[in-house]
Amino acid sequence: MLPILFESATRLAEFAHRLPKTYVADIHLGFATATDDAEAEPQPVGDPSGVSREDVAQALAEFTGRILQEPPAFSAVKVDGKRAYRLARQGADPKPAAREVDVYESRVLDFTPGPHAVSRVEIRCGSGTYLRSIARDLGRRLGVGGYLGRLIRTEYGPLSVDSAVTLHAQTTADDVRGHLLPAEVILPDMERVRLNVEQEAMVRQGRAVRVLPEPGPGPIRAHDAVGRLVALGHTDPLRRTFVPEKVLS
Repeated sequence: MLPILFESATRLAEFAHRLPKTYVADIHLGFATATDDAEAEPQPVGDPSGVSREDVAQALAEFTGRILQEPPAFSAVKVDGKRAYRLARQGADPKPAAREVDVYESRVLDFTPGPHAVSRVEIRCGSGTYLRSIARDLGRRLGVGGYLGRLIRTEYGPLSVDSAVTLHAQTTADDVRGHLLPAEVILPDMERVRLNVEQEAMVRQGRAVRVLPEPGPGPIRAHDAVGRLVALGHTDPLRRTFVPEKVLS
């Protein structure tokens, strides 16, 4: 699933990128590929026949928390100023620098044992996490190799695939409008203030306004008289005003 932002909501894209995502992934064991997924030809590494579901669960737990992860060679990460995938396509063996990523939860959903073992896992992670790297590193940890197969994103922050709609079913503008959600669903927890008509007009001009009750410190979202999101901003503690930073049309 993928949330789509329309019109002024696109100004909130940075918040959408920061949301945790949940994936269901099939990890094929016993083989490795140059791309760490099924796009390249699998090469045998080790026989996974002796690997059990418990082995996978125990190894997967090591990739939970804040971990150091090396992005795949075929990725958009830059190495010496060039995209790693471009170097890899030219026959080089780029080594993107490892970086910290957050994996909040991981669990084994299903496991098919044998010489072509496949483990279906669910992983909830932060932005920048490569599922291909988790598949690769899990296979290495088990000593048999691994690569990523089928991958489905089932949750994007508070949004779930269970409430998603398919694009081909949206044939008219009214169809799309009927499924629009308030832009604030992708925002983190923020104090909320209500603007009257005069205050809203000032905020839309980028001007600070005094609001009551006075909000506390930290990020704030301002709504109009009927509850629509107008702007994001912060409090000026000296002038005791709401200062808009992002104004939505």
